[in-house]
Amino acid sequence: MNASVDPRVERIASHPVYRRLRQSRNRLGWILTVLMLLAYYGYIGLIAFDKAFLATPLGVGRITTIGIPIALGLMVFTILITGFYVRRANKEFDQLTQQIVEDAQ
Repeated sequence: MNASVDPRVERIASHPVYRRLRQSRNRLGWILTVLMLLAYYGYIGLIAFDKAFLATPLGVGRITTIGIPIALGLMVFTILITGFYVRRANKEFDQLTQQIVEDAQ
């Protein structure tokens, strides 16, 4: 079965809900990608250009430096935006996909 002549593919590709789904999913993906790149490259930039700041102790006589909570925050940020994407995909994107499949049959 050739996908380019399959009428179901044509119906799905021209479906307005499919276009909305694609646009919304792509926009969210790019936004989250940019946020992750800014966060990670920002941290790497701090490592490269301001090691003294990251080496600043959190208190007098303390071993832990400010770089540790920043790195942990970066990990938490990663988990949070992943959870945000999964939640949105499960709520909005899956519903739109189901609607498209029902309409295409």
